[in-house]
Amino acid sequence: MAVLRGEKVDRVPDFEFGAWDQTIERWHKEGLPDKYTGSDAAMEQYFHLDNSEFGPDPWVNMGLEPGFQARVLEDKGDREIVLDWDGATCEQMKSEYGASIPKYLRFAIETREDWKKMRDEKLDWRNPARIPKDLDALCKKTLTADYPTVLWTGSLYGWLRNWIGVENFSMMFIEEPEWVEEMMEHITVLALKVLEKLAGKCKIDRMDWWEDMCYKQGSLLSPAMFKQYMVPRYKRITDFMRRECGCEFHRVDCDGNIHQLVPLWLEAGINVMFPLEAAHTDAFRISGEFGKKVGLHGFVDKIQLIHGKETIDREMEKLRPLLKRGNYIPLVDHRVPPDVSFENYKYYRRKKCELIGKEYREG
Repeated sequence: MAVLRGEKVDRVPDFEFGAWDQTIERWHKEGLPDKYTGSDAAMEQYFHLDNSEFGPDPWVNMGLEPGFQARVLEDKGDREIVLDWDGATCEQMKSEYGASIPKYLRFAIETREDWKKMRDEKLDWRNPARIPKDLDALCKKTLTADYPTVLWTGSLYGWLRNWIGVENFSMMFIEEPEWVEEMMEHITVLALKVLEKLAGKCKIDRMDWWEDMCYKQGSLLSPAMFKQYMVPRYKRITDFMRRECGCEFHRVDCDGNIHQLVPLWLEAGINVMFPLEAAHTDAFRISGEFGKKVGLHGFVDKIQLIHGKETIDREMEKLRPLLKRGNYIPLVDHRVPPDVSFENYKYYRRKKCELIGKEYREG
């Protein structure tokens, strides 16, 4: 919290973004003990990341409830037709052959009837499954917690893009803007109705959003449309959480080149940018433009971890001026891909711990 406020600290926190499942499988063959499993848990536990020491957070579900049950619909040898967690039907490579971007055959929402069905069956804020039975006990823990409390928020654009498809959704903003308004408004109202269950009961330090709405050149949605459709709705939620739960920070997870959207997210009350994909986003530029108004998480180029010690050394040296500026927590700028050997990753971890002043531990 002090880092994000731009205050002096003994050292910056040690977090990471996890790894692909295929990466953990490779590392098991290269020395990671088999007992360390799970793309996030294996890394947190084996390398003793700071968040491995955090206690429980309250949670509420503002997404699909019930969700779709992912399953294989057809076996095609090295490929398969699947229904994914977002209700889309797609063709993809089997996991044992690697990973690739799926080919989408149908999305969950292609007609207004599809939307009405999803809205009524899976996006009803009154569904009791959205609230844990021990919510009051979880909220009570936040009032005396000695670790940052985090609440997963959700999405205004990213979810809809997954349910509709990026091309179809892009065309809707031009051809059916009132439908876009209806869907985003429903998600916003759902979120506020669910978050009312937390009001006045807990202290939330950071809320996490997911949007993934940028590519290498910039935003998939024009900044003007972003400001019209999304900024006021974000602000209703961020204002509510600051007022009712003392939530000081809102972090957005967005890949690609986010420069066009940073000032608009700040206007909306979202003030931490993550994971700062180094190939497309310049953390120094954001820090220079917005200073202590923005917190930064990420910016360690995952691709550089593939190439060995000298390249990793250069990547770590790149970060020193950014750490000196403050408001910055270094971590790999997405999940570690399976091209990165266990030996290289351990070397990166040692160098990063040295950089932030933390004792290196593993196992």
